Amino acid sequence: MIRILRLATVMLLITSCNSKEKKSTKVEYPEKTTFSNQSPELKASMAKGKLVYDSLCITCHMADGKGAPQVFPPLANSDYLENNQEESIIGIKNGMKGEMVVNGITYNSLMSPLGLSDEEVADVMNYINNSWGNKYGKYLTTEEVTNVIKK
Repeated sequence: MIRILRLATVMLLITSCNSKEKKSTKVEYPEKTTFSNQSPELKASMAKGKLVYDSLCITCHMADGKGAPQVFPPLANSDYLENNQEESIIGIKNGMKGEMVVNGITYNSLMSPLGLSDEEVADVMNYINNSWGNKYGKYLTTEEVTNVIKK
């Protein structure tokens, strides 16, 4: 009886290892942000912005920038972010509350002020503007953020 079980186990291993169906070992990850075709200033700012994002923003907006459906809006492919750069800067600096429509979906969440400096706001904006397929805006400087906040 034991010989039959061993033989069955060996046959099972042989047939499963010799399967014609190829299994993929490729792991799918969120679209990565590449810094390769950016100016040196933008690359440096995006690298610092990624650190800010990973420590403060990733919990709600997720690693892939897609947010949490109906709760936290996406940053990846976000029409709101693309069309409301100044409001986004102010929101990152001072927090946001109330309704906003992003990609046709209404969100009504609270984002508390994060206590970021104008430089950190510029860095995280440069990161999210150029990540996950986003190509929103140009290199944003600390001075530009300061001017938007003062308005």
